Amino acid sequence: MEQTHQNIQTWYKEHGRLELPWRNTKDPYHIYISEVMLQQTQVKTVLERYYFPFLEKFPTLKVLGEAPLDKILKIWEGLGYYNRAKNLHKTATLVEELPQDMEELINLPGIGKNTAHAVAAFAFRQAVPVMEANVRRILCRLHQLQAPREKDLWQIAYGMVDKENPFEYNQAMMDIGATICLPQNPKCETCPLSTVCQGQNNPALYPAKKKRVVPIRKQNIMIYIYDDKFSLTQRKGKFLHGLWGFETVETPLCTAEYLGEVSHAYTHFKLLCKIYAYYEMEPEQMSYFSTEEIKKLAISKVDEKIVKLFKDQSI
Repeated sequence: MEQTHQNIQTWYKEHGRLELPWRNTKDPYHIYISEVMLQQTQVKTVLERYYFPFLEKFPTLKVLGEAPLDKILKIWEGLGYYNRAKNLHKTATLVEELPQDMEELINLPGIGKNTAHAVAAFAFRQAVPVMEANVRRILCRLHQLQAPREKDLWQIAYGMVDKENPFEYNQAMMDIGATICLPQNPKCETCPLSTVCQGQNNPALYPAKKKRVVPIRKQNIMIYIYDDKFSLTQRKGKFLHGLWGFETVETPLCTAEYLGEVSHAYTHFKLLCKIYAYYEMEPEQMSYFSTEEIKKLAISKVDEKIVKLFKDQSI
């Protein structure tokens, strides 16, 4: 294992993404924010559009905890998985500094086992492994595992981690998975783990691919309009919680005008919405906003598409 660790270290110094800003800070809060943003989101997107603006607006956990959720959701807009932003805010109201204890980290809202390990390894240099999709794929190929139990993967990961250099080791493993041990057409000939990889003769077998059927959810959306302003409500349910949006109805009003359809693909389903507009003679809803005011609200991509559809129909 010592030679394997050395190979990984050498590779990382030559080919690792050393310039990433969250790899060049010792601030646990900055590292924590990057780890939450990188859940289900590409590095390029986080780096170019969200990481620096978020830290500029909310430079510490204390500032984040004192901020209204609306402001956090607005700057998070477009990043998706809005529960992440909501949980960041919850955590910031509970603690002013991140704890170093693993169990305490795991018990904070929205952190969980994977993120807790990443924060422990990168912010506090603890000798623990990181387990994300790229690392999981590497471990499966190293040991020819098609459908391993999560418990077994963690056991393997703990047995393999470089206890002397956990920061560099874990960053290297993620980079190897992102640039070398690819899902399709992996570059085995340049991989620093090639001498110990049992699955390199047929890496596509590991892990086994799961057949995925994306379900379609259908909704009817009502746009209530009064005095050239639109009625929006702030969502209370788990899906898109805290964002402002148009009302979903079981059956649209018979006098409503049908505008068309909009769709949006989420990770686990596709949303298909039929859009209707209803012009009110008297204000019957709670809150109305002009198109300029809507721009200042935190709304979902679907609702952005609905606004655009209405504008296009009005031209």
